[in-house]
Amino acid sequence: MSPTAKQVQTLSATELADAPAAELMQLQAEARRELRRAKVFKDWVDGAIAQKYAQRAQVLRQQLGKDTGLVRFEDQGIAVACDLTKKPIWDQARLAELARRIRANGDNPADFIDISYRVAERKYSAWPTHLQAAFKPARTLKTGKPTFELNPVQEQQA
Repeated sequence: MSPTAKQVQTLSATELADAPAAELMQLQAEARRELRRAKVFKDWVDGAIAQKYAQRAQVLRQQLGKDTGLVRFEDQGIAVACDLTKKPIWDQARLAELARRIRANGDNPADFIDISYRVAERKYSAWPTHLQAAFKPARTLKTGKPTFELNPVQEQQA
């Protein structure tokens, strides 16, 4: 019988790693179910809170003469903080043109805008070897956290 989620939390990673693969698979599936359930629950509660307070926060922001940012108010002895962040999206082609114009005027575009270069890995992989070699000194490959998925082996049909 697999340990419960509560029991698992009392085990060290080493102890848990000693469990049979089938138990680990079941625990992983349970963890995914719990994570989905928690996300749905959180989204539901956050949605209700937004429904309750969004209008009040918007009115307060308007009274303060701002479109975004943090506003605070109280409701029945509870401090409510509502932050509406800015997420500007810059037109890359227009920024590149502005950078060219700044440079043409004798100024350094980096004094005004942040400039970064990226190469999509799928494009890099498709390049000819000589082009990859030219870019290789500028490339550092980092890896993400490994992920594992455990599933039962499908019995092969005879």
